[in-house]
Amino acid sequence: MAVPIGLYVHIPYCQHKCGYCDFNSHAGSDREEQARYVDALLAEMDLWAARPELAGEQVATVFVGGGTPTLLEGTQLARVLTAIRRRFHLAPDAEVTVEANPGTVDLEGEKLHLARAAGATRISFGAQARQAHLLRRLGRIHTAADVEEAVAAARRAGFGNINLDLMYGLPGQTAGDFRDTVEWALSLGPTHISAYSLIVEEGTPFHREWQAGRLNLPPEEAEEEMFRAGKARLEAAGFAQYEVSNYARPGFRCRHNLIYWRNEHYLGLGCGAHSFLRLAAPLGNLGAPRPGLSASRVQGLGEVITAPGRPGQQYRFWNVKHPGAYRRALERGELPVEAGEAIDRRAEMAETMFMGLRLLEGISDARFRDRFGVGICEVYGPAVDRLREQGLLEWSEGHLRLTDRGLRLGNVVWEAFV
Repeated sequence: MAVPIGLYVHIPYCQHKCGYCDFNSHAGSDREEQARYVDALLAEMDLWAARPELAGEQVATVFVGGGTPTLLEGTQLARVLTAIRRRFHLAPDAEVTVEANPGTVDLEGEKLHLARAAGATRISFGAQARQAHLLRRLGRIHTAADVEEAVAAARRAGFGNINLDLMYGLPGQTAGDFRDTVEWALSLGPTHISAYSLIVEEGTPFHREWQAGRLNLPPEEAEEEMFRAGKARLEAAGFAQYEVSNYARPGFRCRHNLIYWRNEHYLGLGCGAHSFLRLAAPLGNLGAPRPGLSASRVQGLGEVITAPGRPGQQYRFWNVKHPGAYRRALERGELPVEAGEAIDRRAEMAETMFMGLRLLEGISDARFRDRFGVGICEVYGPAVDRLREQGLLEWSEGHLRLTDRGLRLGNVVWEAFV
């Protein structure tokens, strides 16, 4: 029996681009442009729904992300959600998440009611911090009061599964600030909390500030204290940490993200969206990166040896990034795939290792053997032995997983399997 797939849908528009953000998002769009984008998105759904890869496949999870999906008018967001249900075979208990910026949710709740009525089952708010000065520093358009009102509106709309995204390691943030943010978030009664450390990504305004010595980041010890204090408080409140940055009440783990971390198949729709699928029919613009180029550099530069994708081969591929180029491809009746690369067995094993080790449960040796026909140590024995000696990995009930020390040095572990 085939493993159900995930579906990601990208909405690229934002009211304002935050200083730390390197996602494919664009500020300054109008309603007409957004409506044309939704038309294109539905056209892409039609093309994929007609391909053999989706024939008989069950979609277990949907994630509408961005950008800011709730920047769309409520009727447009509902069009997207309704179209997904009409074009794809969703599981009866499918998890359907919509990302939301609290500053773009109408407090009367119409937008949230429309999303819920169109099939959304989970909502994820980018709260980030409680303190006004930190929200301003990040470039967020909302306040803590907006978050509180948005969560209340989501409950009135019928959402019982609510995530809050929080951030630590922010410029000017103290350990006390983050403890206060966690307490505030818990008071709102979410079912899931994501707590991410700030990553200063190349090409962002924050990165330029960092290069110029103007980004006042907390020292490493303070960031470590934030992580430890947040983890302890969340666990005391009944949230179980199940991934490096994610905590959930029982029964509320994010099933869509589990597909990524378990390196399972998913289809990405929208500009810049990535997919990981086994092809059942040829698909153009796929091939292998030029020697020495990483996938991200291939995507950014468009330097790829293209060829029709081979049926039966797994590929990781991505759509063109700019909304205009994306729309024009679909107006020509073409899938907007920019490029991609074949994923052979060795690459699939490596990705399964470094993605799966993000999970607190780790990687099941039995599941790895079922998938690849060999055990973990038959492939990665020396690396596993070395990392166990360093106190970064351990075996527990047939799972290879990070130790507590490994959680804070995850990059060292993941790089060993790249």
